[in-house]
Amino acid sequence: MADPSDELTPHDGADDSESTAEMRREFDGAREVEPSGITGLETPEQIFRDRFPAFVGRQERTAFELMSRAVDEDYATFLTLSGAMTPAGLHQSCIIPLIERGLVDCLTTTGANLYHDAHRIIGHRIREIDPNAGDLALRLAKIIRIYDLGFWEETLLETDKLFSAILMQPEFQRRMTTPELHYLLGMYIARIESALGVAKPSLLATAWKFAVPIFVGAVQDGSIFLNIVKLKRLFPETFKLEIDVNDDVYEMGAMQNFCLRGLEKKMAIFILGGGVPKNYTLQGEPLLSQILEVETEGFDIDVQFCVDPVDNGALSSCPASEGHTWGKVSPEGVARSVYCHADVTAVFPWVTYALLSNQARKRPHRRLYNERSRALTMLDEHVRANRATLLQSIRSEAFDDALGPGKSTP
Repeated sequence: MADPSDELTPHDGADDSESTAEMRREFDGAREVEPSGITGLETPEQIFRDRFPAFVGRQERTAFELMSRAVDEDYATFLTLSGAMTPAGLHQSCIIPLIERGLVDCLTTTGANLYHDAHRIIGHRIREIDPNAGDLALRLAKIIRIYDLGFWEETLLETDKLFSAILMQPEFQRRMTTPELHYLLGMYIARIESALGVAKPSLLATAWKFAVPIFVGAVQDGSIFLNIVKLKRLFPETFKLEIDVNDDVYEMGAMQNFCLRGLEKKMAIFILGGGVPKNYTLQGEPLLSQILEVETEGFDIDVQFCVDPVDNGALSSCPASEGHTWGKVSPEGVARSVYCHADVTAVFPWVTYALLSNQARKRPHRRLYNERSRALTMLDEHVRANRATLLQSIRSEAFDDALGPGKSTP
C-alpha cells in the first residue's frame, strides 16, 4: 500500500536542483555583512544604515528606514504611546520634537501619561532613584516609585487639584470625546504654562498648539478620570462632563477614513509599547471595513517597539502580519513592517535623533483636530449610503432560532 505522504514529497531531482539554485541566487544577491569601522565622523543616518546589520540591531535599522520612508513620502502618521513614558521623559526627548517638526498627526496614549506629565508644570520633580532602595521605606517617606523613578506623594495630590480646577470650567460641562477633552485640557495647560513661565511645554499643550488629536482608549483607567468621578459625585446637578465612548471609537475611524479618502494619504503607525493605545488605533480599520462596510486599506507602514514575546496571543505583541488578517494592516503594510524587540526607552531616542538629524525632514502640520467636523461628516455620508446593507447586519439567524418570536425563554 502506498504511503500517502509520498504524494506530498517531491522526488524530481531536477526540481530540487532548480529550487536550490534559485535559493542560492537569492542568497548571493542579499546584502553582505561587512560594516566599516566607526570613525566618529559618520552621520546618525549612516550609522543606522551601515552599522546595524543583525539581530535586534537590524530590527532597529529597519524601523528607522520605515519611519524615514513614512516621513519622506508624506504618510499620515499615527503614534501610540503606552507604559510610563512621560515619567521617563520620552515625550520631552522624542515625542514633542517629532510633533513640532510635523511628523506626528494623531496620538493615542494612556490617561496616566498625560496626568504624570502635568507634575512638572506645577513645580514637582521626577527623580532617578535606586529600584532596590526598599519599598516599605519609600512608602514611609511618602515617595512614589515607578521602577527606578520616584516622586513625592504630594505630587499626585497637587496634580489632582490642578485637573479638578480645570475640569470645573464651563467649557467642560458637556458630553464629549477624548480628543475634545484633551484639546480643552491642552488649551488650559498651555495658558498655565505661559502664566507660570514654564520653559518646557507639556505633551497636552504641544498637541493643542499643533492641533494633534489625542485619543485615550481606556480613559476611565487613569487619574484624570478619577477626578471626573469625584466631581460628578460632589456636583451631580452642575458637573456635566461625560465621555462618549461610542463617538470616540467612531471618531478614530473617521480620522483614518479622512486621511485615506479626504487627504488621499497612505497611513503609517508607530507603536511605542503596546497595550490599549495600540489596538484602539488599529481597530479603526476593522470598524470601517468589517462593521460599517466602508472601503479602506489598513496601515501601509507598521513599526512597533516592544519587549513582549510575539507567541503569547497578546494584542501588545501581535505583529503586523497577524493584524493584516483582521484588516488592520494592508498587504503592503505586512512587507513594510517591523517588530523591534527592545525597550522603547533604550532605542527610540536613537531613532528620533537619526530622523531629526536631517534638518530637511519636516513637514507642514496637518492639524487633524481642526478637521474633525469634515472627517465625521465624510464618514456619516458613507454610513448613510450603506444603510440598506448595514441593516442586514443586525439580524442574526442564530438569535432568531433561539430567542426569536414564538420562542420560549428559560
